Amino acid sequence: MVLNIIWLLFFFGAFVTCIVKWLAFGDSGIFNDTIQGAFAMSKTAFEIALGLTGILSLWLGILKVGEKAGAIRILSRIVDPLFRRLFPSIPPKHPAMGTMLMNISANMLGLDNAATPLGLKAMKELQELNPDKETASDAQILFLVLNASGLTLIPVTIMTYRAELGAANPADIFLPILLATFFSTLGGLIATSFFQKIELKNPVTIAWILGLTAAVLGTLFYFSTLSAQALGVQSAFVSGFVLFGIIVAFLALAAFRKVAVFETFVDGAKEGFQTAVTVIPYLVAILVGVAVFRASGAMDLLMMGISQILGFFGIGDDVVPALPTAIMKPLSGSGARGMMINTMKTYGADSFAGRLSCMFQGTTDTTFYVVAVYFGSVAIRKTRHTIPCALIADGIGVAAAIIIAYIFFPPGV
Repeated sequence: MVLNIIWLLFFFGAFVTCIVKWLAFGDSGIFNDTIQGAFAMSKTAFEIALGLTGILSLWLGILKVGEKAGAIRILSRIVDPLFRRLFPSIPPKHPAMGTMLMNISANMLGLDNAATPLGLKAMKELQELNPDKETASDAQILFLVLNASGLTLIPVTIMTYRAELGAANPADIFLPILLATFFSTLGGLIATSFFQKIELKNPVTIAWILGLTAAVLGTLFYFSTLSAQALGVQSAFVSGFVLFGIIVAFLALAAFRKVAVFETFVDGAKEGFQTAVTVIPYLVAILVGVAVFRASGAMDLLMMGISQILGFFGIGDDVVPALPTAIMKPLSGSGARGMMINTMKTYGADSFAGRLSCMFQGTTDTTFYVVAVYFGSVAIRKTRHTIPCALIADGIGVAAAIIIAYIFFPPGV
């Protein structure tokens, strides 16, 4: 229901904006520009799905091997004490537990190409447990909110852009992003727990959360001692080692247990093409809606309104130039990346706005894209409280990023 309303608002808001521009400024070409933007984005949506095909085939094939070899069951046992309490509807040691863990870990390491296939696989496994195939289950909602909250340990891509745009220390946003995204994920978990009546005060849950917090802080402390160059090298090494290590471990375990590795891989890879085809209509719908909203100028008007509201509450104008990244990120990852780069080019990579836009890019995730792809892959139509909870996580991440930016990078200092 929420997604339907938002999608309609994209089109109606864009159409009203076009009419206003035509009547007030005589801009008769705005209608054509907007519809051309929709056509271009529909092509882009198909290309994204097409690009996913190979990646999906690779990772679903590897996961099939791991599943046959029993690796997924091993991972399920590791996270079972925590996930059993956060996802009470999932049977103990179910394969979905291990797949969800791998997806969340890949997201934390910034391995987007690996994280998406893992997430789609987990969503399919959760769908098998879902009694109502058109309505998102509690487990699917919480899993998606944790994805959309965007917990990231190593924002390699953002640091790379900062280096290219002349930042004195490209890694200076590493700690702020980690702190802000941690609050975002925690906020998403709490919000979803409120809707689903999940008991977070359980001793086991508290122990796991404290343990994960300690692990995050330990990782943070280690990387904060490295130079910018060493940080980039170490983060790339960790990401590559973990990713390749998982593949080799799965294959080794499968060989040890005499699994027909090649045939099993091919069986799993066949699912990749079908999954990519399934998500195309959902991708086209959400990305075209975003495109017309942006091409019509409605996004610019929204930014002006937010600027006025912030001014009313006494929030400085130094935040406003970075806000397009925060607003665009839940809608479009590439759009938000463009906003971030534009902000750094306009105000400087080491300006308050430049750094804050990087923090927005690293703290939140493409919520509507994730909803469209993940739920679209299993034909979920009723998303229930998914989007409100995910947007709460995004909002907390944005608020945390602003507060932390003022602490780490005070304007004018």
